[in-house]
Amino acid sequence: MPVLGGQTVLIVEDSENSAATLEIALLAIPGLSVMLAPSAVEALRILDGGGAPVGAIVTDLNMPRMDGFELIRRVRENRRLSHTPIVVVSADGDPATPERVAQLGANAFFPKPYSPAEVRRKLEQLLNVEKE
Repeated sequence: MPVLGGQTVLIVEDSENSAATLEIALLAIPGLSVMLAPSAVEALRILDGGGAPVGAIVTDLNMPRMDGFELIRRVRENRRLSHTPIVVVSADGDPATPERVAQLGANAFFPKPYSPAEVRRKLEQLLNVEKE
């Protein structure tokens, strides 16, 4: 199993249960650390804060104040963050949503209910690609 030393994943999720499930799944990746943001607004504050670099973002779409679509758009417009892998995990039932998030620049879409192991595998792939 690859060791991703020092990589940080930002989970953007307003549901504590969903955030906890993702956190447990992702912490199974050796060397990975996880940060949680309860909103897209808070996620942007973390990303712009200049702290530890974020290696990938896992976000929900339906959140108060700013949705995940807007978060993806802003990350992709930011030159420093534009190549950061983004994985979307959402209960959004609109059949157009997977295509919409792909057009915005998301790397993967998982409809809820999803397999945490599948999200973890996808993230491992994306983080390995980014390191090469």
